[in-house]
Order: sequence, then structure tokens, then C-alpha cells
Amino acid sequence: MRFAWVAGLVALDLWSKAWVFARLGTPRHPSGRVPLQWDLHGHAREVLAGDWLAFMTSFNPGMAWGFNKLPMHVLVYGRAAAVLLLIWLVARTPAWRRWMSVALVLVLAGAMGNLYDNLLTDNRLVQIPEGGTRLLPFSQVRDFIDVYFARWDWHFPTFNVADSCISVGAVLLFLASWRKDPAAKAEV
Repeated sequence: MRFAWVAGLVALDLWSKAWVFARLGTPRHPSGRVPLQWDLHGHAREVLAGDWLAFMTSFNPGMAWGFNKLPMHVLVYGRAAAVLLLIWLVARTPAWRRWMSVALVLVLAGAMGNLYDNLLTDNRLVQIPEGGTRLLPFSQVRDFIDVYFARWDWHFPTFNVADSCISVGAVLLFLASWRKDPAAKAEV
């Protein structure tokens, strides 16, 4: 059942990325089908709630928060290794560790969704500041959920469903790691 949840979350992530990018287009080539508003920084956004929540297409060559100091090979191979380890952990987690299972399922689904983008989508071409383009060794991750507070000019890094799964799963993993084995409590 756990792997059915993983499959469902990965499907939700991939569907949502495909739907938003088909609807809005890419960051450099908007579709023109949806009226977009521009924020103070020139980002084209489809506003969903107030001025703070919107869809905005973005490609991320790095990891969370736009951190891209690691070579892309290390990042993608690390994601692949993490997926393999997480599959093993999900399969081996005891039934009484429900919250640990939920956490691992979320992190695994998120890692798989982003790894899919790296390996099976075609968005490797990036603009470089000096002008021109560069071809990356792997594709970038598609992000689209945008949180921006114009009043304070504060922009949260754009993210996707996979990133949300990883973040929530990491918090649950931390909290679940403090739970003791019920059998150990009975012995004390």
C-alpha cells in the first residue's frame, strides 16, 4: 500500500507540473492563453489568491532554495542513490511506525518526482549572464508554486508538489524519529 501512495504522489507531481507548464508556457515563452500579472521583479504570474499565491513557471538546476553549488552530476546521482535507499527504507519500516512510513513515503515520492524531471524531461538549455546559452548535463526541475508578499517585497523560492512532499516528509521524519517502540515501553 505504501508504494501505491508513492505512485499516486509522483503522478500528482508530474501531472501538476505538466498542467501548469502547458497552461502558462515556459519562463521565457509564456503561452498567451492565460492573462498573467507581473510582480515587481518582472516575474509573469497567474495569481490564485490575493497577491501572495500564484502559479509561475520556473526551471531549477539546483536543489531547494535555488542552491546550485553542487555539480549537477553529484546532485542527480545523489537523488538516484536517495531514491534507492528510500525504497529500501519504505519496504523495511515496521507497521507500528506509521508516521515514519508516511514521512518516508513523502520524501521518496518527492525525490522521484524531481529525479524524473532531471532524467526524463528536456529542459537542459539555460541562459548564461554573459549572453548566449549553455547545455546542462541533466534537465532542470520544473517549479510553479509561487508565494510572494509584495507589501514586504519578500519572495519565497518557487517550488512544486515534489518539493512540498520532501519538506513535509522531512519534518515528519524528524518528529517520528523520537517515537519509541511500543514493545520497549512495555518492558520498562
